[in-house]
Amino acid sequence: MFSHRDQKKYLDALKKHERKFTRQECDEYKIFIKRDKDEEEFDSVTMKRLKELHDKYYEPVDISKYDKFFKSNLEGTSDK
Repeated sequence: MFSHRDQKKYLDALKKHERKFTRQECDEYKIFIKRDKDEEEFDSVTMKRLKELHDKYYEPVDISKYDKFFKSNLEGTSDK
């Protein structure tokens, strides 16, 4: 079973992508928000649908593009 904390995490992550939703997804998301405000814990079917929406729209940040800004400690220490 999923916790209320996971539920909040998914809803917060989807908030940024709300404008990309189809009409049906937007309606479902609004219902999820209402149920969350009522502090209702989602059942397994609702949580599964929320996770599907999250997986569809959420893209994790690619941290490899930041590697060029940080040098490892091994680089450049042999010169000193």
